[in-house]
Amino acid sequence: MRMTSITSLQNEKVKTMAALLEKKHRDRTGRFIVEGVHLVQEALLAEADVETIVIDIERGIPAELRTLLSQTDCELIEATPAIIAKCTGTDSPPPVFGVVAKPMPGTSALFKPDSLVIVLDGVRDPGNVGTIIRSADAVGADAVILGQGCVDLYNPKTVRSTMGSLFHLPVIEGDLAQLLPEAKERGITLVGTSLQATSTCYGYNWSGPTWLLMGSESQGLSADSLAQVDERIIIPMHGRSESLNVAMATTVLLYEAMRQRRYG
Repeated sequence: MRMTSITSLQNEKVKTMAALLEKKHRDRTGRFIVEGVHLVQEALLAEADVETIVIDIERGIPAELRTLLSQTDCELIEATPAIIAKCTGTDSPPPVFGVVAKPMPGTSALFKPDSLVIVLDGVRDPGNVGTIIRSADAVGADAVILGQGCVDLYNPKTVRSTMGSLFHLPVIEGDLAQLLPEAKERGITLVGTSLQATSTCYGYNWSGPTWLLMGSESQGLSADSLAQVDERIIIPMHGRSESLNVAMATTVLLYEAMRQRRYG
């Protein structure tokens, strides 16, 4: 394991890594930042394309990463806490971060005979998107699609909130105007939520190939996406709460789908 040291904030490598905090540089380079021991560990275990790992020079290699780092051929750098703070944009810099190439998942998982796919339309909160990806991972869903208007998948806040699930299933940024009609042509049912629906999520049959469409926190599904929906369902509520946020609602629906598919 060979490691180089960087101590200057003016180092060109530091400037290049710090630039990845901005979407335009992530888009241009096809790279993004993962912060902290857990996310770096998940990226390495998933055999993601980890290009560089930067370790706090004062704290040394985290014990959880020693074996993994001994087996990787990525660039290893030790740097000062100030450099790590600059590259991660956090007030309390993590002990390690990595630079990872964006995955390029194919679309085959979307069209499996029994596919369960979550489609997000205009969901802009990074915490909600990250939680939905984690829930999709937890129930064994096949993929998550982020349509236009969603928060950038590789925004550091989104990446953090996925807690590594980003590396466990395909997460595809796609054009819903093309993908939704294609899904319908292939016999996939598009399901959305509606307060006017008469069928509950518990009465709906989730066993067939299904794409679950979830809209923005404030506006719901766009008119174009809503026009594509085949089935509308509602999550029944018996208390006084008026609604669930999009991440909670998606999780409820996904767990009912899993219950029917695996335990029904």
